[in-house]
Amino acid sequence: MISREEVLHIAKLAKLKLTEEEIELFQEQLGQILSYFRKLQELDTSAVEPLKHVPTLGSAWREDEPRESLPPEEALKNAPKRRGDYFDVPKVF
Repeated sequence: MISREEVLHIAKLAKLKLTEEEIELFQEQLGQILSYFRKLQELDTSAVEPLKHVPTLGSAWREDEPRESLPPEEALKNAPKRRGDYFDVPKVF
């Protein structure tokens, strides 16, 4: 199982504020995900050749069609900083 401190560390890296219930929930869910990876490590893959490229299944691009954009409130609802109807970001030069 993943520790509470590890969940808090991951939340800090993702800039998430978690409630006590969410911490417990993510502890359980992340622990389950890691147990699936442990189970996968038990498989014998010695006879499987590694992929050198990902097979192309077709274009992943959709047609470029005009459509309604999100309203500013919806687009900015998770923005850490905003200025009016815009994202407020640090200067990069």
